[in-house]
Amino acid sequence: MAHAPSGKNRNMGENCESPKKMMALVASGRGFENLAVREVPVPDVGPGQMLARVDAAGVCTSILKLIAQGAEHPFLNGWPLEQHPIILGDEGAVTLVEVGDDLRDRYQPGQRFAVQPAVAVPPILHRERYRDDAKGMDKCAIGHTLGGMLAQYVRIQEEVIAAECLLPLPDDDLSAFAVSMAEPISCVTSAQERHYHLVKDGPHAPRRGELGLKRGGVTVVRGAGVMGRMHAELALRFAPAAVIVADYKEDRRREAERILTAKAGDCRVLCISPDDLEATIDQASDGRGADDYILALSVNAEQQRALGLLAFDGVANLFGGLKPGDHILQLDARAVHYREIRVVGSSGGDPSDVAGALQAMADGQIDPGNYVAAVGSLDNAVDVLHRIEDRTIDGRAILYPHIPPTPLKDVDSWDAEAEAAFLREQGGQA
Repeated sequence: MAHAPSGKNRNMGENCESPKKMMALVASGRGFENLAVREVPVPDVGPGQMLARVDAAGVCTSILKLIAQGAEHPFLNGWPLEQHPIILGDEGAVTLVEVGDDLRDRYQPGQRFAVQPAVAVPPILHRERYRDDAKGMDKCAIGHTLGGMLAQYVRIQEEVIAAECLLPLPDDDLSAFAVSMAEPISCVTSAQERHYHLVKDGPHAPRRGELGLKRGGVTVVRGAGVMGRMHAELALRFAPAAVIVADYKEDRRREAERILTAKAGDCRVLCISPDDLEATIDQASDGRGADDYILALSVNAEQQRALGLLAFDGVANLFGGLKPGDHILQLDARAVHYREIRVVGSSGGDPSDVAGALQAMADGQIDPGNYVAAVGSLDNAVDVLHRIEDRTIDGRAILYPHIPPTPLKDVDSWDAEAEAAFLREQGGQA
């Protein structure tokens, strides 16, 4: 299917001749000592490939796993980083600048896209670099063995095209930072679609399943970090009667309350300490329990606790992954049998989830600017990763690879106007 060129920001990439060198965040081994922003060649483009300019890139927590695990990371599967370094970054907004001969009937320079980094096809290129020649691999990933977006340019290669992981924008006015936020938001939309509730229109009507959170129900989000706040904001799409956000950090509770009360309508918003969870759920649900309980944190005891606070037909979503060795929960079989509770989970999403995230932003169902905590240039990438590891940043850092080196700037929120002004100030593309 051909995509029409986007009208907005076409000057970012259309008919531009790319340079020979670029800056990129490169991993040449395991650990921070093998991580650096440095100059590398701009990737060559073959007939079935494309080159895209990276207009904005997010720095994801998941990069820390790759740094720690190196070649043992499942998506690397033995890839020898010392011989074949990789470019990191799985969140970004891109504009095509070069299109290979075999793709010119489908793509044109100047088109803007979001990218789904989890590429659900086996490796096509360089299979010999993986363990056992990639035997058994059914997916690969951008920012892992496929070129990443913490770089000035990224090669869109055969795997990405085959998996249909380039997503056109539903609205040309979506800013670069918003497009780069589509991937983390897609993880939330994917997770919430794992919820389902059985409903009947009458005693003799057949049961039918409704995807998503229960309309008119009580939704609990445990953990008000950036992903928890995204969950809470997107929960409002389902018109619950109440959204309860529980976190020990008062500043996170205040931020969640600010985001939610502005658009809650008739939905009750309760931002509380976890010490008050049982009493608050009991009061908000008239003693029934939570219809949907999203665990946006990686704490075994809190995930175990949630299973006992569900209503009949309640759903617990184990969104936060537990560490190996601390990942076993006890399930009350009687609660499954008599109260019909369910436990669901997900890890990332697929292209449809990124498309859904883009549409949610375009429709105003979620404001991506609520979740931006810092902005800067590409040379800030390693510092941002240290801040994520040290938990001294609560939100996404958005880096603009084509601006000159500039100190990382902490922000309370971000929007298209702020982005344009920042890029003008830094001599980048507005």
